[in-house]
Amino acid sequence: MNTSNRLPEPSADALAHSSQLIDLIRAEITQSGGAIPFSRYMELALYAPGLGYYSAGATKFGEAGDFITAPELGSLFADGVAQAVSALIRELGPDAEFIELGGGSGAFAEDALKRLDELDALPARYRILEPSAQLRQRQQERIAALDDRLSARVEWLDRPPHEPFGGVIFANEVLDALPTTRFRIHDGEVFEEGIAIDDDGSLRTARIQTDALVAQAVRGLERNLGIELPDGYTSELLPQLPYWIQAVCGGLRRGLALFVDYGYPRREFYLPERSDGTLVCHYRHRAHGDALHLPGLQDITAFVDFTAVAEAGHHAGLELAGYSSQAQFLLGNGLPERVESLLAGADTEAQYRLTQQVKRLTLPGDMGERFQVMGLSRGINAEALFATGDRRHRL
Repeated sequence: MNTSNRLPEPSADALAHSSQLIDLIRAEITQSGGAIPFSRYMELALYAPGLGYYSAGATKFGEAGDFITAPELGSLFADGVAQAVSALIRELGPDAEFIELGGGSGAFAEDALKRLDELDALPARYRILEPSAQLRQRQQERIAALDDRLSARVEWLDRPPHEPFGGVIFANEVLDALPTTRFRIHDGEVFEEGIAIDDDGSLRTARIQTDALVAQAVRGLERNLGIELPDGYTSELLPQLPYWIQAVCGGLRRGLALFVDYGYPRREFYLPERSDGTLVCHYRHRAHGDALHLPGLQDITAFVDFTAVAEAGHHAGLELAGYSSQAQFLLGNGLPERVESLLAGADTEAQYRLTQQVKRLTLPGDMGERFQVMGLSRGINAEALFATGDRRHRL
């Protein structure tokens, strides 16, 4: 797929950066015998030290970056999440923790801490698990500007905590960035999509033999759905998801893990019309499907199979607290009342900004329906957070 004719041209420095990463990818392909799985390519493109999209210094979020996340729109998203979990944090007691996976620019942490403070629900510690050194620095600068009472509670993690804790784990747009396996059905067999080197030295996709774990996972999908995927059908799955959920939630002795992302229940994820999967890339606010375009300069994501998330949570000993659209979750957890209080006394410009936030967060054509919220709990009843619009029956 040629996307270069419709995407903005990068600077010479950016092109040189991408070229360095391509050289690294080529070297690994050669060392691996001619091809690497797509999941490994995605891992390098996003997280290769100093070169991957999330490891290098370019701006990712906001108008100057490649995409806008809910926390970058303003404080309403963080306010809504804080309102939703505030009663749970108080119930969990003075040692409760809040762990954010992938802190982005730090906007969510800043706004959530302020709102939790207003709700008398500050956690004992607010911990951010951030693999990107560049993003961690941005977060630290932002948090340092807060009142000492708030900033003193924040610390950064290099890995999920292993010691038991009670609290809330929160992840916004994290699951979609996990390196995904791409599979294709060919002559009735399951193959994996790989990345190889073309004759001219450019990167190209290739069909490679899959391992038993991926083949079993695809056949398991077919049995679960009661279908046989047709020849040529290509899509994504995360065979590592149960291990990932166990790793990030294993220390949660009592509390809630809350995941927000774009995705579908399984029966909608693997519809016939999605025969080329759900992969989407973001570059300068343009979305496209060419994952090989400018490695290191664009985001690469895949939609989330939320049925798989619920199953992984079950295997990790977690209960499904609920599953809803982002709009229903926010509207059911105090967003209308919060907006009403903020509008009171606000000037015309502030009122406009607030109403625009509400539209982006809740309208079906924007984030409201496209983004889903899933809660996985242990030792606590969190179903009240999903009292409005729980869709667990669709999983």
